[in-house]
Amino acid sequence: MRSLRIFSTRHSNGIFFAGLCLLTLIAAAGSLWIGSVKLSPLQVFDVLTGREADSIAARIILYSRLPRTCAAMLAGAALAVSGAVIQTVLNNPLASPGVIGVNSGAGFAVALVCAASPLAQQYTPLVAFCGALTGVLLVTTLSQRTGASRMTVVLAGVAISALFSAGIDAVVTLVPDAVNGVTDFRIGGFSGVTMAQLTPAAILILASLGIALSLSQQMDILALGSDTAQSLGLPVQFVRFILLVLAAALAGAAVSFCGLMSFVGLIVPHSIRYLSGENSLPLLLFSALGGAFFVTVCDLLARILFSPFELPVGIILAFAGVPFFLWLLFKQKGVRT
Repeated sequence: MRSLRIFSTRHSNGIFFAGLCLLTLIAAAGSLWIGSVKLSPLQVFDVLTGREADSIAARIILYSRLPRTCAAMLAGAALAVSGAVIQTVLNNPLASPGVIGVNSGAGFAVALVCAASPLAQQYTPLVAFCGALTGVLLVTTLSQRTGASRMTVVLAGVAISALFSAGIDAVVTLVPDAVNGVTDFRIGGFSGVTMAQLTPAAILILASLGIALSLSQQMDILALGSDTAQSLGLPVQFVRFILLVLAAALAGAAVSFCGLMSFVGLIVPHSIRYLSGENSLPLLLFSALGGAFFVTVCDLLARILFSPFELPVGIILAFAGVPFFLWLLFKQKGVRT
């Protein structure tokens, strides 16, 4: 996976990091400020600082826009970093949580458990993680057994995703109340997300992000190839498994509150590689910020483009992601499959 490394020095990486932080803060502020109900920036500031606590503006911000903004930023960061890890581990720029069955595996697990016991919805982050891990392990095992080329991984992922999607359809058909807002869940969106629902997923996402960043050196070695990494003393199979577990935890936790959101884990890390190169530490850090910014902006567009009507953010992401995926697929046509 080659990169032009537009930001290749430590100084330029620092500028890029500062720019991404600023853009993410601006997107978050816009998400709190802009909506179907017009609020002034001063009202938003007063609510967040506790100066205005019992007004309509406070209820809108604290119980609707703030949870939604936090959810968009967390989901974007989690899915983007999950995609960066999967692409590095599989050495495949076409891989992402949505493409290789990670998201659909998490979604099927959530639907299955909610159908069996509605009271178990509080455990959805853990359940989604188990489903995501099952998906990624099935895809990697199947692709290795049939020849681990780049296209084989993608085809195995499509097959596993289709299987899990059929499972979700079966669960929803047999138990219609299994997943509340099933349409939004399948497309991906943040409507109705609460802080109580977000908290356990946020803990898992932040912990997984920290561990992934701490393993950036191992990712750099693994990116050299299995044989080279093994000769340098890296326990390749163990490190690969741990990284896939982290990728599954990130994607699964995001799916537990945002649904089956696609293409974030493909678009963001690939774009970050183009800008900053292959080094894993800046790649992961910039992917987290870029994902938070990208999804927050897409969610804001979904809310205001057809106001007062609202699109699920997954539709906006699909419109952006499908052309990108096709371009990337044609770009890879010269690579051995």
